[in-house]
Amino acid sequence: MSPAKANVPAAWQLYVPKLATLLRRGYGLVDLRHDLVAGLTVAIVALPLSMALAIASGTTPEKGLHTAIVAGFLVSLLGGSRVQIGGPTAAFVPVVFNVIDKFGYGGLILCTLLAGLMLIAAGVLRVGTLMKYIPKPVVTGFTAGIAVSIFSSQVKDLLGLHMDKVPAEFFARWAAYAQHLPSYTTAAAALALACLGLIVGVRRWRPALPGFLIAVVAGALAVALLHLPVETIGTRFGGIPAALPSFAIPQIPLERTAELLPSAFTIAFLAGVESLLSAVVADGMIGGRHRSNGELVAQGVANVGSALFGGLPATGALARTATNVRAGARSPIAGIAHAGFLLLFMLVLAPLMSWVPLAALAAVLVIVAWNMAEIESFRHLMSGPIGDRVVLLLTFALTVVFDLTVAIEVGIVLAAFLFMHRMSEVVAMESGVSLLEDAEEADSNRAAPADQRAQLPPGVEAFQISGPLFFAVANRLDDVLNTLPVPPRVFILRLAQVPLIDASGVTALVQMIERCRRMGTRVILSGLREQPRRILAQMHVVADGEELCITRDFAQAIELARG
Repeated sequence: MSPAKANVPAAWQLYVPKLATLLRRGYGLVDLRHDLVAGLTVAIVALPLSMALAIASGTTPEKGLHTAIVAGFLVSLLGGSRVQIGGPTAAFVPVVFNVIDKFGYGGLILCTLLAGLMLIAAGVLRVGTLMKYIPKPVVTGFTAGIAVSIFSSQVKDLLGLHMDKVPAEFFARWAAYAQHLPSYTTAAAALALACLGLIVGVRRWRPALPGFLIAVVAGALAVALLHLPVETIGTRFGGIPAALPSFAIPQIPLERTAELLPSAFTIAFLAGVESLLSAVVADGMIGGRHRSNGELVAQGVANVGSALFGGLPATGALARTATNVRAGARSPIAGIAHAGFLLLFMLVLAPLMSWVPLAALAAVLVIVAWNMAEIESFRHLMSGPIGDRVVLLLTFALTVVFDLTVAIEVGIVLAAFLFMHRMSEVVAMESGVSLLEDAEEADSNRAAPADQRAQLPPGVEAFQISGPLFFAVANRLDDVLNTLPVPPRVFILRLAQVPLIDASGVTALVQMIERCRRMGTRVILSGLREQPRRILAQMHVVADGEELCITRDFAQAIELARG
């Protein structure tokens, strides 16, 4: 058999669903019980959130439920992650709202179909390995901008303002709020405030309980029992139909495909990045390893399926995936069960959902926006190099004021130019060193040479990074730990060949140190040059003498590891 033919099965392994792999290894009743409990737990969290996200996107609540059911089922059935939960997420709210406002719901269906096809193509072309290289300031900038946009879209329902339509543009929206502020409803504002307090209180004192659902149920009971004069799902949308999601395609404006392509690209980009970020976090929680390209194909199929069943764009949902893991999920069966439970809830509880007040759902989205803002991460990046701060602030501002598509394009292009500038500085500092060779060295985290490995005491591992530790190689730090069969007692990371580090590199380094801390592994950084030492200190990554130590060279690190 030729080498080319021998490689074909290995290539197909990239797209084998995790469900098939896990079932082939063996799946018992104990695993099923854990997965059913986890699926029920996630469904309870997803129920109010799916409706709230659909309403915030400018459409009806059942479309959010249909998305969680159809896309959630397909992501778990076909995905490359063991515990990923798919469904509507807050990241899509601004772009979906704008598409519906300009092109109607038919335009959104076309957008979602195009985005799904783009994701399938990205997975087939193995772009999944490239999407992880999006710079941290760009991701944090547009994520924080989306959080601000979500909050600003909820002011009408938070205050119970009497206004026909909320403008899509940021400044026009706030001008309309100011104009209609005298029409606020005291009952709606008080109910929203009470729901906010209830969610925060539950999270602080009883974090294991579903705070979102408790707040929504409490709000519905208050409306029903006290006859509060506030808008509900029933009064605005006429309730939720107790019926299965049906295969239906509305009038699609195919003639406007070219106009919709930028929005479709944005949806595909967000779905790809968010799903892979969620899968990476899930890997860290369960000690697994997802198949990024297979996950992209599954996300594409899920978006096509969601569009054909009257849903919204979908992706991997980080908070629901984390809930799934904490609830004890063992396989994608948990995600499939979550979709089944949501379908059951919709069929059985649809009449009762009409009582849910929009003020309570707005309170849910305010908490989602607060969590999404990543204030600590934003503040941390603001202590980084000036170039990263410019990318962060510009991406944030463009997301809020203009358009998410523009923000992503400008952020990535600016980050690329910044990277090229930094590389030119490296060539100047490292005269006589080939930049291409440096980049190739940086592309892998190599174990210490055999003669140096012989110096290592028992329980000590050492790895060396050569070349700049910037956003395009930062994610490989995690791969270093995955190569170790057992967690070492001491982990020495040799950085003498690292001429510079950026904010994404520092973030990845901090995440690696935190993972080592959880494993009980002490980290020693050896041979730091001037620029990495300065940036680490600037971003408050300092040695504590216990979990993290910094030495002048490898010999001192070996001596410290023996102690």
